[in-house]
Amino acid sequence: MLLADLPDETEEVIGDRGYDSNRIRLSLAERNIAACIPPKKNRKSKPPYNWHLYKKRHLIENMFAKLKDWRRVATRYDRCAHTFMSAIHIAASFIFWLKE
Repeated sequence: MLLADLPDETEEVIGDRGYDSNRIRLSLAERNIAACIPPKKNRKSKPPYNWHLYKKRHLIENMFAKLKDWRRVATRYDRCAHTFMSAIHIAASFIFWLKE
C-alpha cells in the first residue's frame, strides 16, 4: 500500500530483506523505480543491489533510534502535529550538535 503512494519522481527505493519479493520488485520495475533491496538468504536467484547505497540506510535507522531516546518524541506528548514536528526538529538539531 505504501509503495503504491510513492511520488512519480521516485528513482530508487531502499528496503530491507523483508521487502525482497518478486511481486514488489516487479511493481517497482513497472514504474521504472530501481529497487535497492538485498536478497533473502534462502533466495536461489539473487538479484544485484547497490550495497553502498543500502549501507546509508543504516544512518537513517540510527537517527530514528536516537530520536526515540527523547521521551517527548517517543511518547508523542504533543497533540498538534506542528508542535510535535517542532519537538522533532529540536531533538534532531541537538543530536546533530552533540555529534560534532
